[in-house]
Amino acid sequence: MLVSIFFIFIAVIIIQFLYYVVIFGKFSFAKLQPATPKRIPISVIVCAKNEEENVKKFIPLLAEQNYPQFEIVLIDDASSDNTLEIFEEFEKLYSNIKLVKVENNEAFWGNKKFALTLGIKAAKYEYLLFTDADCYPNSKEWITTMSSQFTAKKTIVLGYGAYEKIASSFLNKIIRYETLMTATQYFSWAKIGKPYMGVGRNMAYKREEFFKVRGFMDHMKIRSGDDDLFINQAANKSNTTICFSPESFTYSQPKTSFKDWFTQKRRHVSTANHYKLFDKNQLSVFYVSQLLFFILSIVLLLFQFQWIAVVSIIGFRYLFAWIAMGFAAGKLKEKDVMYWFPIIELVLTLTQLNVFITNTFSKPVHWK
Repeated sequence: MLVSIFFIFIAVIIIQFLYYVVIFGKFSFAKLQPATPKRIPISVIVCAKNEEENVKKFIPLLAEQNYPQFEIVLIDDASSDNTLEIFEEFEKLYSNIKLVKVENNEAFWGNKKFALTLGIKAAKYEYLLFTDADCYPNSKEWITTMSSQFTAKKTIVLGYGAYEKIASSFLNKIIRYETLMTATQYFSWAKIGKPYMGVGRNMAYKREEFFKVRGFMDHMKIRSGDDDLFINQAANKSNTTICFSPESFTYSQPKTSFKDWFTQKRRHVSTANHYKLFDKNQLSVFYVSQLLFFILSIVLLLFQFQWIAVVSIIGFRYLFAWIAMGFAAGKLKEKDVMYWFPIIELVLTLTQLNVFITNTFSKPVHWK
């Protein structure tokens, strides 16, 4: 029995090696490719619902971008606070701000995708750059850097949406590591030619890509997924590229309680259930291999089966995983989380298992 478990353990390590080194290595060990600024007209689209405090702080940062020709499309999705009033003041203050007011619609009540669709249609320019109302760019060159990746063929650009660092919080390290891991995955698969998701905190595409797939119509009834479900449907090897220059990052405030973060993760995981079959399978294989690695390691060590070999294999696995994720963390300015890598990885794997079990018995709530 233990011999069979040992061989399964070896198979799991091989799968882990293929993911961390062969697949994730496409991004982790990639060189930053310089790009020439395109200076194409850009519409920056921000959708907000009850975000009065965030938009006060962050919209001026968008307006101050160092870019020759851009507009900011502010979408108020039927907010019940002062978001709309603040947007109206910004519209008066900045000549390149356009306001889109969305009223509650019985057919699309509380649906962010409906609000975004109205904003996309109202945009003046063909190239669209998206971020969330609770996000801010890392530099005044955000638009320049993201738009520089557009070419005649590459009409979808996937960026990195990071979270602020809270030095004294271990939860913050978990959240940032999970964000790092997610980005490493979707950047790597995009470089392989199998893009499957992006984050609405930082992504760009040409408007024609939106209409090619009928916008959000095929998944309008799913409240989440205005970013990843759209990319899962519209992106392919030919039209998609990535941008990971630090100037292109956006930042937002992370959750500060485990309960809120857990709720957020439940929404993300439930959305992933609607990905294409290949994408769901590759994600499932990776996370199952993560879980089996911990379970089989414990079983083999408890029964002291070939313990020297088992410990050596475990050490080898941590070495290649640490190196791969360490290089990715360096690119995405998240190096400090790697000091806690073994602990964070275990906590995250158990949390994902908890999310899966919880979502099996109840549905998460989406959008505000």
